[in-house]
Amino acid sequence: MFGFLQGLAYGLFLSCLPWLLIGMIDPRLVLPTETPTRFRVLIRYWLIVPFIAGLIWVTSLWGGFGPTLSGWLAGLAAIPVAIPVERAWRRWRLALAERQRAAHQAALAMQARIALEREARERGIAVLDPERPPLESDEVILGLWEAKKRLLAAGRPDLAIQADRLYTRHGHVDAVLRGKFDPRELTLERSRGLVGEVSRTALDNLNAMASIARGVAGVDADYVRRRLAQERTGMPAEERLALTRRLDLVAETEQRLRELSARNEAAITALDDAAVAVASVETDRPQASVAADQALADLRRFAEKAHHYGRDA
Repeated sequence: MFGFLQGLAYGLFLSCLPWLLIGMIDPRLVLPTETPTRFRVLIRYWLIVPFIAGLIWVTSLWGGFGPTLSGWLAGLAAIPVAIPVERAWRRWRLALAERQRAAHQAALAMQARIALEREARERGIAVLDPERPPLESDEVILGLWEAKKRLLAAGRPDLAIQADRLYTRHGHVDAVLRGKFDPRELTLERSRGLVGEVSRTALDNLNAMASIARGVAGVDADYVRRRLAQERTGMPAEERLALTRRLDLVAETEQRLRELSARNEAAITALDDAAVAVASVETDRPQASVAADQALADLRRFAEKAHHYGRDA
């Protein structure tokens, strides 16, 4: 073992000079660093590597019967093997640092987007992006996002606005409840459950509106009206009857959409009433739970009526 170390020290020491000369000509050939310079070549092959070789030689003086051939060969091959290994190690470290930096930036961007979405929801100005789902979402919010996509696909952006309004109201009421009550309180879970029921009922209405609107999306009511107005005479009775029936279908559909839209407006009003009522509750008083139950009584009654409407529909 000590003979191998002696040979390693001699071979490493003797290889310093040729690598130093090569580095003086082109530092990039002998330095695996990003910014190779001749000064660094001097530091490495005139000081550091000879110091390591001398340290190994001093250690090997404790025993052995002279340097071995395998030690000599290992010393001569140490530098040409170490250079590509160190280059690969440095590339791996840079790649790892880049991935960590990208992950950190993505996490910061995600947190910033969540904060912006939450602030927009609480201020009532949030809009669901049909191209990507909201980051901080639950079953109701994802359902609203999908319902808006369906309404837009059916060509009814005027109805899709209700999804945005329900999205902001749902988030605002939830934020008010979380700000007023401790997460461990039963009152919070009970009230959030009521809010979820009302929101889910409104979501069912939106999905029904999307299905109904898609059914008459291909009917051009303006064209039918123009044709009926242009050809008051000379039109076959069968064609006039068909065109009139087409207009009746559009009118019936619009009437059904207005009814569902009115129910959603009632749900939005109930959520607004609940937010105002809960916001006025003083949670530091002993009767806060009783006051909160009274504040949410209207919301509970509306949820029961909404389910009744849903069964009748």
